[in-house]
Amino acid sequence: MSSTGILFFMFAGLTAFLLTGLPVAFVLGGLSVLFTVLFWDPGALIILVLQIFDTMRSEALLAIPLYIFMAVLLQKSGIINDLYRAMELWFGRLRGGLAIGTVVICVLMAAMTGVVGAAVTAMGILALPEMLKRGYDARLATGTICASGTLGILIPPSILTIVYSVTAQVSIGKMLIAGIVPGMMLAGLYICYILIVSWFRPGLVPDVSGTERASLRDRLLSLRSLVLPALIVVMVLGSIFFGIATPTEAASVGVLGAAAAALMRRSLTWANISESCAVTLKATAMILWITIGAKAYVAIFTGLGGADALLGAIRALEVSPYLVLAVMMLILIFLGTVLDEIGIILLTVPVFLPVVRFLGFDEIWFGVLYALTIQMGYISPPFGYTLFYIKSTLPAETSMAVVYRGIVPFFLLQVAGLLICVVFPGITTFLPELMGNG
Repeated sequence: MSSTGILFFMFAGLTAFLLTGLPVAFVLGGLSVLFTVLFWDPGALIILVLQIFDTMRSEALLAIPLYIFMAVLLQKSGIINDLYRAMELWFGRLRGGLAIGTVVICVLMAAMTGVVGAAVTAMGILALPEMLKRGYDARLATGTICASGTLGILIPPSILTIVYSVTAQVSIGKMLIAGIVPGMMLAGLYICYILIVSWFRPGLVPDVSGTERASLRDRLLSLRSLVLPALIVVMVLGSIFFGIATPTEAASVGVLGAAAAALMRRSLTWANISESCAVTLKATAMILWITIGAKAYVAIFTGLGGADALLGAIRALEVSPYLVLAVMMLILIFLGTVLDEIGIILLTVPVFLPVVRFLGFDEIWFGVLYALTIQMGYISPPFGYTLFYIKSTLPAETSMAVVYRGIVPFFLLQVAGLLICVVFPGITTFLPELMGNG
């Protein structure tokens, strides 16, 4: 069979089996075995064994369980509750202040944990009831939480960024640092939108003119809750940026900081440690199984000539490189509504990256665009992952239709952020360039 025919059958088979709802890892691994036997040589199954071995001995992937363990420990320490209380005291009398405070907390959570589900669920439990009780429009409240909770995809330490870096074979440290400015830019866009809406559509937010002002002493004391998160962020990101530690070593430093924070708050109990280990084991096992399946699938896809056929088709097109880039971004947004981010990266990066190199685009810059588009897929109705994270926290009177309507303005803001990064690539590359060869 021709390489073009193989390309068609591999994508068609993958799409068909994924739509059945089967686990991604088993679909990828199973199709790898099937296509190897049908279109290649049963002896080539040794490639699957080699991919498993390569995954098992990857030092870079060690950072993933460490960052997950750090995130779970921080979640159980109660730091998030104190952060929310501090934001409430400082922003409570500002029109739209509670929504702005939610964005700020999500930025801090992203910089501490990098786990999207944790941020959205925590804010759904803590912030959503408070905002609804005080008169915030449900669309604004849910949209703010869904969009801000996905900032962990961009802002380091992002698990997605680590997996992308390992798959694309680019510097993990530079990729992590590259997401800082775009992530902060998106948070700024969200805050500006909330301020504008609060000013021109006051019915969407409560009137805070009669709200009792917290004393300066109470507000200053509440800032103590920022000390530990700030130290953890500085330890992790600072050690990476200044070349003091590798991303994997920085992850271990972050775990130490999270453990110290939990100890100071008397939440470093055996029960919490045991539960954190169990959650970490499950999440890491899922990621590694998907990694093994995806690497095997891509190895077979490349070996059978599918990658060459795709690259040849791109070369034959007489269109702008940015049009090809736009098509890849649209594919990623669609995949973000039906697949988890790890599966998307492992499945598409080995296919897209040769195209990116052929078109002459910077791989770090493309990685940030990659994260932005997956983030957009995460909040895209009707199947975006984040929408289902928040669904479990919605009160009975709030329907998913409200969430869908609330997320639209924030999705458009993400489109604007993506276009800004495309037009001004220096936004994503100037910090990594400051790192030099680190």
